[in-house]
Amino acid sequence: MSFNAEQAGLSARGVRVSGSRGILDQGFTLYLQDAYHRENNPQGILNIGTSENKLCFDLLQDKLSSSGMNYLEASLFQYSELSGMKRFREEIAGFLTQYGKAMKPLSPDNIVIMNGCSSIFSALATVLCDPGDGYLIPTPYYGSVNAQTELYGRIQPVHVPLFSETCNNGENPFELTVGKLEMAMQSAKEQGIRVRALILINPHNPLGDTYPAQLLKECLYFGHRHKLHVIVDEIYMFSVYDDCAFTSVLSLDDLPDPQRTHFMWGFSKDFAMAGVRVGVLHTANQQVCRAVSKLASFHQCAGPIQYVLSEMISDRDWLDNVFFPTNKRRLREAQNFLVTGLNEIGIPVHRCSGGLYVWADFRKFMKTQTFESELELWWTLLEEKLYISPGQAFYCYEPGWFRLVFSDSMDNIKLCIERLQKVLQRETCGFSQETTSSVENELPSVGSEDKDSDSEIDLLSESTIATYLQLEKIVVH
Repeated sequence: MSFNAEQAGLSARGVRVSGSRGILDQGFTLYLQDAYHRENNPQGILNIGTSENKLCFDLLQDKLSSSGMNYLEASLFQYSELSGMKRFREEIAGFLTQYGKAMKPLSPDNIVIMNGCSSIFSALATVLCDPGDGYLIPTPYYGSVNAQTELYGRIQPVHVPLFSETCNNGENPFELTVGKLEMAMQSAKEQGIRVRALILINPHNPLGDTYPAQLLKECLYFGHRHKLHVIVDEIYMFSVYDDCAFTSVLSLDDLPDPQRTHFMWGFSKDFAMAGVRVGVLHTANQQVCRAVSKLASFHQCAGPIQYVLSEMISDRDWLDNVFFPTNKRRLREAQNFLVTGLNEIGIPVHRCSGGLYVWADFRKFMKTQTFESELELWWTLLEEKLYISPGQAFYCYEPGWFRLVFSDSMDNIKLCIERLQKVLQRETCGFSQETTSSVENELPSVGSEDKDSDSEIDLLSESTIATYLQLEKIVVH
């Protein structure tokens, strides 16, 4: 049935908002309707696509059930400051000063609390940019940034494309450089797009890279030269599981433009609390603080939640000796387990050190090196009850990359590998020898699988794929 905006009573803005959908929405809806459960629905869809940390509920359960946490007072049920309760902002300031290794103590007056980093992205887009303005963002990137910056703020991404293949210049795969930022900036000017901001995600989503201090400084100086706001999303800053030294923008001395440097963080990933919805903005720009705080009145956090989290992060002994070391160890073990399993079935993984996911190369298993073929493979995996995230959802410019989340139980990771192997063996066996040879000649060798030319490929019809592709923009800008 066709949609009639006039009959629905929506404004043009309402039509635009209601029609907004990401490439993962349909797959996630199917997952919710048929979610895997070990006992109740063992044949359901296994979700290895949503970035949630499911490894630390036992630690949180013990802590949040401890003495002093179940506390109620009248003030927690009353209106508080728009920017968040004073005590909570004070605890956040001290926590980030210590664990972010800030060069000087952070002020609670520079902190705004909202119900998740999605709300902060949306608020910053609204108060820093005008409709039609652009922001630079290295791609691939967390695709929901598009909705968070566009639905309210009406601003557009200007992609800084990163690729897996590198020239003989010492660069790593998908490596960001200031030269690439400059090229994207120039391209935006030629298209008549006024760029107002640069967004950096560190540790990166979906690549899992952590930006070295020197690169962060170079990006900040780039922003300063072009009078850009630099928004640094560090929502995975405590989810670094190897021995690399993570550098927070908070720890850098002598920022070239403190008034245009804005830091974001939240409890969703690092504290395994995706459902709690608490995000933090730190900015030295008081005008930005005031403007965002006005919008925070629509996106505030519940008083009891602010109290509980204040108590939790004030317990440095628990953080240092229980939560952080245990979480790091579990993340490292789960990441190693998934990477080992993927390698055994011939799937290379981009080297990473942070986040809750790996960026995996499925190009060998696609009929053709196209985004249509990537989407076919994604739907085939869904039909086999496995939900992961295709590179198109992250605006990757190379088809064939997928993000898989490892912060789950070993049993679920093992089941993921088993379901992947079942599908990929069948898909590979369905390739003609000619197609397989051409694909393998184009891509790095990742091992060999038996091929049976008599097997048939179980794929969606071309008309179904074409219809879906009409609904989604595969690569934009």
